[in-house]
Parts: sequence; structure tokens; C-alpha cells
Amino acid sequence: MMESQIQKQTVWCIVNGETVEREVEPRLLLSDFIRHELGLTGTHVGCEHGVCGACTVLVEGKSMRSCLMLAIQAQGLEIQTVESIGKLKHLHPLQESFREHHGLQCGFCTPGFLMTAIDMAQSGKTFSHEELKEALSGNLCRCTGYQGIMNAVAHYFEQIGILRTPVKKGS
Repeated sequence: MMESQIQKQTVWCIVNGETVEREVEPRLLLSDFIRHELGLTGTHVGCEHGVCGACTVLVEGKSMRSCLMLAIQAQGLEIQTVESIGKLKHLHPLQESFREHHGLQCGFCTPGFLMTAIDMAQSGKTFSHEELKEALSGNLCRCTGYQGIMNAVAHYFEQIGILRTPVKKGS
């Protein structure tokens, strides 16, 4: 019996400012392309159904679940992963806020929350605390660290002037 050969296709895109090109199977998910082909392991794969948000990246500046997109669909597009927003010695202000407000526990969900919040911050909109909570509700944290996450994002949004209702101290 002969095994059928899946013909690979060339895909190129810009990931974190660098043009990359690889030969991939047409069924390869963007999340697997990012993690296994490019070695960028900050993008986490949790549910593989687009429910948890751990695999969120920015595609052309908009948040996207990378487990719901094929790598070949990224042809010619600009992709940003969590690795693009800060470095260990020079954290992004949002990452600093997560650290300061205990917005992470195990850290598995953190990249998805960060990328979702970056998209929101770049949207040109302002947010009430309730709208912020609603917008982040599509990302799941198994450690139930939601209060720290909400406080961290709210603090960052307040710093950059897009939080309409400042968070009360101690909440």
C-alpha cells in the first residue's frame, strides 16, 4: 500500500519584523509554524479550538487565534508574537504592569492576554473598566489570576490614557 504524499507549499511572512520563508504542509497551523518552524515558543497552544486565547498573536496588527489559522493563510502578512513586545532587560510597559500587579501566576495564559491587550491599546478606542473586563473575557486563565490580570491591564491603560474610569486603589 502506498502512502499519499502531501505536497509542501512555500509560505513567507514577516514575523516580529523579520521576513521568514519555509516549506510547510498546507494543513500546518500558524501556531505550530510559529512554535516549531520558527522556534518562537512564547505563543502557547492550550485548547487548539480558539477558546482559551493562549495562542493569540497579532496578524496585520489585529489579535488572532493562531490555532485557528493555517500557516499558508499568513502568506505575505505581518505577524507579531509576544517575543516582539519586550526583552528580558527592557520589558514593555504592559509586561511591567503585569509584574507589578501580579498579573501572572503560572504564565501559560500571559502571552495571549498581553497580545490581546496590545491590540486593544492600538485600537484608538478608550475603555471603561467593564468594557476592559468584557474584552479580555475571551482569554482564559486556569490559575484564576483574573483580578491581577485586570488590574495590570487597567493600570497600563490608565498610564497611556485609554481607561475612562480609573481603577480604585485596592480593587
